[in-house]
Amino acid sequence: MNPNLFVYGTLMSTAGHGMGAKLAREASFVGPASIQGRLYRIAWYPGAVDTPIAAERVYGELYRLADPVASLDWLDAYEGLSGGLHASEYRRVERIARPLGGAEVTAWVYLYQGDLGPFKLIVDGRWAAAVK
Repeated sequence: MNPNLFVYGTLMSTAGHGMGAKLAREASFVGPASIQGRLYRIAWYPGAVDTPIAAERVYGELYRLADPVASLDWLDAYEGLSGGLHASEYRRVERIARPLGGAEVTAWVYLYQGDLGPFKLIVDGRWAAAVK
C-alpha cells in the first residue's frame, strides 16, 4: 500500500493539533510539498478540491507512513470516512504530490467533496496564511 500522505490543514506540523502530533509519531516527515488543487476555508479547517488548472496549487506537507494500513484507518476516522449513514465531507484519493526540491510522488490526500458555495477560496493555497 502507498505509504505517502499529503496533508494541508490541521494535520500539518505547524497547526499544533493533537492529531498532527499523532501523525508525526507514526510517520517520517518528508518535507514541504504541493498538489494541484484549490483550497477553501470550510470552518476552522480547510478543504482542498481538484482543479483542471495546473498552476493552482495547495501547499502542505508530505509524510511517509510507517504502517499505512494502521495509520490510514485512524486518519479515515478522523476525516469522517467511517461509513456511517451520512456522507463524509472528504474522500481519500491518490494524487501527485510535488515535494520542494524533490521528485514527484503519488500520495494519499483527503479532498473535500461538499458544496463549495458558501466557502471562501484561499487564493494562495496555503492554510497557514489563512489562519494568521
